[in-house]
Amino acid sequence: MSVAFPSDRWRSRLGTLRQVVRQETVTRQVAAHVPDLPARRVLDIGCGQGTQALLLARRGHSVTGLDTSEQLLDDFRAALDAEPEDVRERVRLVRGDATELGSLFGPGGFDVVLCHGVLMYFADPGPLLDAIAGAAAPGGTVSLLVRNGDALAMRPGLLGDWEAANAAFEGSGYHNRLGVDARADRLEELTAELARRDLAVSQWYGVRVFTDTAVDAELPDEATLDAVLDAEERAGRTDPYRHVAALLHVVAVRVGA
Repeated sequence: MSVAFPSDRWRSRLGTLRQVVRQETVTRQVAAHVPDLPARRVLDIGCGQGTQALLLARRGHSVTGLDTSEQLLDDFRAALDAEPEDVRERVRLVRGDATELGSLFGPGGFDVVLCHGVLMYFADPGPLLDAIAGAAAPGGTVSLLVRNGDALAMRPGLLGDWEAANAAFEGSGYHNRLGVDARADRLEELTAELARRDLAVSQWYGVRVFTDTAVDAELPDEATLDAVLDAEERAGRTDPYRHVAALLHVVAVRVGA
C-alpha cells in the first residue's frame, strides 16, 4: 500500500535550495548513465512536474511520465506548452498509480526507468520493485532515488532534535518535511533486493550531503549556487561523504534475457 502524496506541499517547496540541489544533482548523475545517443525509451514513475522527464526529452529521448496527481501533471503540461514541437512530441503523460505498471505498460518496454522519491511512500516496496524490473528492457538502466536509511539520524541530529535522532537509530521510518510518515532504504539491503530482480547496481550516489538542513532556504546568487552544486555533486560521489547524504541515488542495469 502506498501513502497519499501531498502534492500541494511538494509544489510549494520546488524553488527552495534543498529541492534545486536535489534536482540539479540528480540531473548530473543521470546524464553520466544516459547519454544523448542513442535515443532511448524512458519511463519516469512519479514524474511530478516533469523536471527530469523534460530534460531527457530535450536531449532527444522519448519519455513517458506517470503520476497519480492531476495537479502535478497539469504543471508538466504547462511546462511542455513552452517547449518546441519536437520536444512536446517526445513526451507522453499518463495518470495512474505506480502499482499499475504491469497493466499500463508491456514487459521490457523501456530502456530507462526512473523512480525518484517514490519508494519511500510504500510500506512494502517489493511489488513496485518487481514492476520496475519488469518494465526495464534487458541492458536497460534503472535509476532509483530513495531516503537513506543508513543516515536517518543525521538531519534531526544536526537540527538538535535529539529525541528524533535517537529514535532514527532504531528503525527505517521517519516523518518527512511534507508531513507524511515515510520509509527509508539501506544501501546494502536495497542492492540485494535489486539483485534478486536481475538488477545489478552499477553506481550509487549521495544526494544532499551539505544542504539537507537548509529547510525552506531561498536560492543564493548564481555564483554561490554554482559552488553549492559543485560541492554537492562531488560529495555525492566521494567517500565517506556520500554515505551520510539524506538521499541515495542508486543506478542499476537490467541483466539477463
